[in-house]
Amino acid sequence: MRHRVSSRRLGRQTAHRLSMLTNLAKSLIQHKRMTTTETRAKELTKYVERLITLAKDAHAAPDAKDKLHAKRQVFQELPGAPRRNKNSPIFVHRDIGQTLFAQIAASYSKDGASARDGGYTRITRLYPRAGDGAPMVFIELV
Repeated sequence: MRHRVSSRRLGRQTAHRLSMLTNLAKSLIQHKRMTTTETRAKELTKYVERLITLAKDAHAAPDAKDKLHAKRQVFQELPGAPRRNKNSPIFVHRDIGQTLFAQIAASYSKDGASARDGGYTRITRLYPRAGDGAPMVFIELV
């Protein structure tokens, strides 16, 4: 039974699943839309909307300390963020973070014309995938 389980396993182990979600989030932030399977898109929606909310908080924070804290939280979740393992490369995708803060968070902020309190992504159903018949969707930022 799946009582009180908040996420799907997606047929992968934890490290692979988190890596896949961060790469999907990077692609969605960079290109603003993408095609993927329905279950991946539903998990990606939770992940990306949390990142956008943190970026909005950083954008709207009056105090520099709160801004910095929110930015660090976002960069911790972004793909390529510093890992706890000493052997892995330390590289942060600054262009993705800057896109998230400068364009996306600014467009959803309270002072913008299109202020939103959530629901930053839209999922549209497409055709089944040709190889295995998996339900495909089109996910985009609203």
